[in-house]
Amino acid sequence: MTGTVVDGTSDPRRRRSVAVRQPKRPGNGHLLFLREFVRAPLRTASVIPSSRSLAEQMIRPLLGRDWSRRPPVVLELGPGTGAFTRVIQEVAPAGTRHLGIELNPAIAQHLSTAFPAVEVVVGAAADLPRLLSRRDVDGVDLIISGLPWQSFAGPGGHRLVSTIAGCLAPGGTYTQFTYSWTRWAPPARRQHRSLSEKFDEVQVSRTIWRNLPPAFVYTSTRPSLP
Repeated sequence: MTGTVVDGTSDPRRRRSVAVRQPKRPGNGHLLFLREFVRAPLRTASVIPSSRSLAEQMIRPLLGRDWSRRPPVVLELGPGTGAFTRVIQEVAPAGTRHLGIELNPAIAQHLSTAFPAVEVVVGAAADLPRLLSRRDVDGVDLIISGLPWQSFAGPGGHRLVSTIAGCLAPGGTYTQFTYSWTRWAPPARRQHRSLSEKFDEVQVSRTIWRNLPPAFVYTSTRPSLP
């Protein structure tokens, strides 16, 4: 875009046209989400981003503590196009360190543009300890997972829950959402069992009907790791 800059005089000969840079705006996140789901459905959790109602349930542990002594560290696994990210940025205490681990490079680039205050890392959740160590993070207060079912399938998924639990700071919390229509399916039961094995307390939220599809949230605390 070009604009006219006036140097303080009415003389038209003193006027000059210059290029005015507009701030970058991210593309349509919904379209990007749909495109990446079509390209790699096993790596993208849903065909549409999550609702604000689900986001508020996922980050609730962040609001229930006194952070006056030190700001929290919040980590998103599979943040996608930022449905949870936006709410975290709006309500997190001042000084919160906010990281996002995203496997899809295109979505990670979109997230970096839309939320420049978030430390977006392209990588896999299985590499979480190494990724955090490289950024001098020795414990996370809240880990939020938007990872698809495929991430928790098989023995690798069981190890992933252990990895996540081991990256929490003392008193830290892990939240994971699941769609309500899958709650009684074998994968969902295995996931709940895995969480119960790795955490001393696992709470299940009420169904969040204002999400499409409806969902509920596991809130896991007090890792039972050696």
